[in-house]
Amino acid sequence: MTKKPDKTISDADLLAHVFRDVQPLPGRKITNSPPIRFGTRKLSSSASPVLKTKGKDSHDTKLPNIQHGDAPGLDKRTAQRLRRGRINVEAQLDLHGLKQDEAHMALNRFLTQSYNVGHRCVLVITGKGALSQGGGVLRKMVPLWLNENTNRKFVLSFTYSTPADGGTGAIYILLKRKRR
Repeated sequence: MTKKPDKTISDADLLAHVFRDVQPLPGRKITNSPPIRFGTRKLSSSASPVLKTKGKDSHDTKLPNIQHGDAPGLDKRTAQRLRRGRINVEAQLDLHGLKQDEAHMALNRFLTQSYNVGHRCVLVITGKGALSQGGGVLRKMVPLWLNENTNRKFVLSFTYSTPADGGTGAIYILLKRKRR
């Protein structure tokens, strides 16, 4: 039996085919917004992120790097609740199957969106990386990415999750409250 050649259809053609007989709801205007483009700029991986402050005595304030379980400026009870998984997880991101640069961009986007929505505690699933020597790449990189300037301004503390939520293959992240 001979194999028939695969007919490949572009995504745009497929979408046009699916939406060919879709009509807008009555009374609604259609607005065409420009497509969102994600840049490919390199993010700096400085060891000490810098926060710019406004005011007369404006100077660069270095945010301290945080490690798993560190909670600078966090009361003991809240830090303990975070470690024990007693704070409600309001959103989660699963990085399984993503390449390192894709995971980095997804984490940056996720933290920014979660902070802007007002989430307080989020869960990021990195996986344990059991097949690789010494643990997974994402498991090692996520704490470094959390300390970058782009993310550190949102992150108050982070720690490994409880076994019920993934253990050392997932991280609870406590976000700062959004100032209004």
